[in-house]
Amino acid sequence: MESHPAIFQAVVVGIGATALMDLWLLLLGRMGVPTMDFALLGRWVGHLFHGRIAHDAIRRAPPVAAELGLGWLTHYVVGITFAAILVALLGASWLANPSLLPAVAWGLVTASAPLFVLQPAMGAGIASSRTPAPLMNSLRSLANHAVFGLGLYVSAVAMSGLATP
Repeated sequence: MESHPAIFQAVVVGIGATALMDLWLLLLGRMGVPTMDFALLGRWVGHLFHGRIAHDAIRRAPPVAAELGLGWLTHYVVGITFAAILVALLGASWLANPSLLPAVAWGLVTASAPLFVLQPAMGAGIASSRTPAPLMNSLRSLANHAVFGLGLYVSAVAMSGLATP
């Protein structure tokens, strides 16, 4: 990071982008589209603390204490981390003058985390290959992360507007 203000701004941008993604997921859920169960994310993270990385099916793994809260916390920490990486790659100048294309492109890149790390570790296979609808699930992950990328841009624009005297 180039400066302490950039770190603060990256955190705020990450929170904003993750929140926009959550609104998107809420909308999808209300339309009957399956979305991420953050309790299962928390369960997976809880098992990580005990040395278990991969599961045949995370739903069948024993629950862990406070898994829903742990899942939401993880979701936001990852969103903030992704925003910080974007700012590290593009520099604090991007925060002052955000552009849409790099933000959405980075959002799409971040879809590699669920497709190639989280889903296989939770038992769904690479790019949801062990689910009944792998292509649809993978496209949904890409769409969700494109919305996250849009959120990076929107949040950065909002932050740059607040920073301007």
